Amino acid sequence: MQKIKSLMARQGLKSPQESVVDMSPVESFRTPSKEELRELREQPTDPQAEQEIIDSIEEVYYSSDSFDMVQYELEKLPPDLNLLELEEYRDKLKRQQAAVSKRVADLILEKQPSYVKELERVTSLQTNLQLAAVICTNARRQLRSAKEGFTEASLGLLANQRRRQLLTGLLKSLRTIKTLQRTDVRLSEMLEEEDYPGAIQLCLECQKAASTFKHYNCISELNSKLQDTLEQIEEQLDVALSKTCKHFDVSHYTKVQLAYKLLGKTQTAMDQLHMHFTQAIHNTVFQVVLGYVELCAGNADTKFQKMQYKDLCTHITTDSYIPCLTDLCKALWEVMLSYYLTMQWHDEHYKEEEASPAADSVAEGSDESTVGRSYVKKKLEHGLTRIWQDVQLKVKAYLLGTDMSNFKYDDFIVVLDVISRLMQVGEEFCGSKSEVLQESIKRQSVNYFKNYHRTRLEELRMFLENETWELCPVKSNFSIAQLHEFKFMGQCRSPSVSPSRQPESTDLLELSLFEQYLEGGNPFEMQIDNKEEETEDVLASNGYESDELEKSVYQEYDSDSDVPEELKQDYVDEQTGDAPVKSVSRETLRSRKRSDYNLNRANAPILTNTTLNVIRLVGKYMQMMNILKPIAFDVIHCVSQLFDYYLYAVYTFFGRNDMHFQSASLPSQGSQPGVSRQTIPVYWYESSGLGLISSRLRTTLSRIQESLIDMESGGENPGPHASPEERKEKVPSPHLSQLVILTATDTLYGLAERVVATESLVFLAEQFEFLQPHLDTMMPSAKKPFLQQFYSQTVSTASELRKPIYWIVAAKAIDYEQMLLLMAGVKWDIKEIMSQHNVYVDVLLKEFEKFNLRLGDVSKIVRIPLPVSNVLWEHCIRLANRTLVEGYANVKKCSNEGRALMQLDFQQFLMKLEKLTDLRPIPDKEFVETYIKAYYLTENDMEQFIKNHREYSMKQLTNLVNVCLGSHINKKARQKLLAAIDDIDRPKR
Repeated sequence: MQKIKSLMARQGLKSPQESVVDMSPVESFRTPSKEELRELREQPTDPQAEQEIIDSIEEVYYSSDSFDMVQYELEKLPPDLNLLELEEYRDKLKRQQAAVSKRVADLILEKQPSYVKELERVTSLQTNLQLAAVICTNARRQLRSAKEGFTEASLGLLANQRRRQLLTGLLKSLRTIKTLQRTDVRLSEMLEEEDYPGAIQLCLECQKAASTFKHYNCISELNSKLQDTLEQIEEQLDVALSKTCKHFDVSHYTKVQLAYKLLGKTQTAMDQLHMHFTQAIHNTVFQVVLGYVELCAGNADTKFQKMQYKDLCTHITTDSYIPCLTDLCKALWEVMLSYYLTMQWHDEHYKEEEASPAADSVAEGSDESTVGRSYVKKKLEHGLTRIWQDVQLKVKAYLLGTDMSNFKYDDFIVVLDVISRLMQVGEEFCGSKSEVLQESIKRQSVNYFKNYHRTRLEELRMFLENETWELCPVKSNFSIAQLHEFKFMGQCRSPSVSPSRQPESTDLLELSLFEQYLEGGNPFEMQIDNKEEETEDVLASNGYESDELEKSVYQEYDSDSDVPEELKQDYVDEQTGDAPVKSVSRETLRSRKRSDYNLNRANAPILTNTTLNVIRLVGKYMQMMNILKPIAFDVIHCVSQLFDYYLYAVYTFFGRNDMHFQSASLPSQGSQPGVSRQTIPVYWYESSGLGLISSRLRTTLSRIQESLIDMESGGENPGPHASPEERKEKVPSPHLSQLVILTATDTLYGLAERVVATESLVFLAEQFEFLQPHLDTMMPSAKKPFLQQFYSQTVSTASELRKPIYWIVAAKAIDYEQMLLLMAGVKWDIKEIMSQHNVYVDVLLKEFEKFNLRLGDVSKIVRIPLPVSNVLWEHCIRLANRTLVEGYANVKKCSNEGRALMQLDFQQFLMKLEKLTDLRPIPDKEFVETYIKAYYLTENDMEQFIKNHREYSMKQLTNLVNVCLGSHINKKARQKLLAAIDDIDRPKR
């Protein structure tokens, strides 16, 4: 390649590009001559072939003007050159060149007319440009002469006039600047006068004026000073805004709002206001609590100032707790009242703006005003919940900072009343249900109430163990509604109950707390005053230690001079928490019995001191429920425990079979009571439900024993050991007072005490029935099944205790053993029909007459209600009838005449008995008659009798078969019948 290039250089040859560069512009763009064009046109051409030749040209030839075709073609040469191939390739290139030249020539000929025409236009343009140059030269010459003759003199005058005007304006500006520099003094005076709108207006005008002269150096400094002054005004304005959080003043707040409106920061003012309210709440409660803590601490070195509020609350003493809580609520009331008045101011302000005639003239800018107004309204509405939440959290910290479990009852009621009033404030303030406060006071109340209830149960145990079960005389029309503990049930509205819990008509008639105390005063001051008055009425003379009579026990009577002392006194000393001392002696009660109280009148309720104490406790418990409904279930559960323990005590004292009599009692079966004669079989009392505790009562007693009675401390069979926490919730089983004697025959084995105990329990159950609707309204819906179960399973079983308790008296009152001995001496296999009854019938009837006389003696001590009398007579008659059957079952030999004598004896007994008692029908009459008549049954009838009459014992049935043997039953039938009896008895083993 290099050799070829050097050879071309020596011969003076140039590459096509170099040849083109060396050509002059005329030569490079030389138009082909006519002869050349003709020669090209004359060459025979085939358009298709010519196009194919052009298409065969490589793309690289079209790439750019700097393309070196010679270099390109030389680089394409193969290493070994072949002459023939080179010539063929050269011819190909020539053909391509010829085709391109021909195509170019054709294009030149085609564009020749356009070229000539354009050349003529260029020539014409050159001529016009020469003419324009001549015109411009003449114009410049004429302007020069005008300038010299006129412009310079006239414009000089105008310039002087303009300079005069500028100097006049400068003088005016200097005077304005001088005035601006003196405004800071006036601004200070206006701030001292708290004329914030005027100060801001003046400052803004000064800033506007200063911006006009900002091109002066002195003004930039003044502008900076005005900006500092404006910021200072905003700071003072913020301080003034914070003052409205504790003591709202309409004129003061109006100035502040107008000032913020001038600043265009109404929304910012709202944000700041809420921040100040939050800060005011924190500072207020901290200062109140700190003051009491430091007052109680005296000269202690503890740095309470640096403590957190929550920790500070733990240092409040018991004595200062209620005064501090009251002051805390008063201070928070002032903050919330200020917020309430703030909202009221905005509502009235917006109403005035909408009603003003000027409102139409500013309708164009109303959109922006409406947006700001809407923002402020929403901010204030949202702030209600936020502020109340802050109040709740602060009071919650205070409530939970002290253990109130050892507070006195009346003090704790005051705390509940104050918090309940605060919750009422919250409901009127923002419609909140005060969940935070409710939860915290619920925690404290449950804690307090458990401790309080535990103490009351211990006192109740002490009362029961010291109770002599003597009648407490009360008026015949006595009702628990007359006791002052239940006065709250008659009030249409408790001062601590929120409006949402009252009828709508009451709401309409009464003003809200904010409306009542708008002009001054504080609801918590009135609350405490009311509470003090209420305490004088309800909680004074609370115990046996006080000799002062409580007043207003009865609401419906003008005089209470005939009300017994026992009814006027409370039995638990709530002020000291000490165990009270018995103040009512038996001598006192006997003197009462000699008074004008007729204890035997039919409608006089039977109750004891302990019964009245339980009723009063229930009233106090319900007071707490009425004030604080969230713990209603816990309180009602404790109320049920009071009743449970009273019921269990009455059963334990008088209804169990472990009562020790002068003679041996029957072997016990589980928890079933026994009777006094060993010779009386237990199965007598297992049949027909005689004396047995019902399954419902048995379940109730078992539940009470498992859930409430601490068997370990009572020295009874404890069973599995309970955990200390479980034992803490239980009470030891009570023990009957040694003063109560249940073994004396002349008192019918303590029948008077049994009647007072049992009927006082029935009376207590009736009072619980009376209170059920009120308790039901207090109970949460989810817990109402508990209340329903308590009434259906426990309260309704109180009257069922009569059966086991009076059964023990019935078992001892009649000498059934003597009757069995007398019956055993009677000869029953007689051959003649007798017309005279046996002696044992007369002896038995004398026993009943003696029982009737003793019953009359007891009724002189305590009224015996008809249900009690009926139960006693029913038990005695049942026991007598079953003793008759047992006596007949002991007979070894008996004839038909002997059976007739049995019927005669029984009919004589019934005839005489019906004169002693009004009880009809005679219990177990058929039980005796059926057994006597069974002697006459045939074999088949006897077998059916055995299967159908399982109320008779194995011994009685067996004796029936044995006695019939030989008369109308053979030995084979006897074996068959005895096998039938054994089949009946087998499932029982």
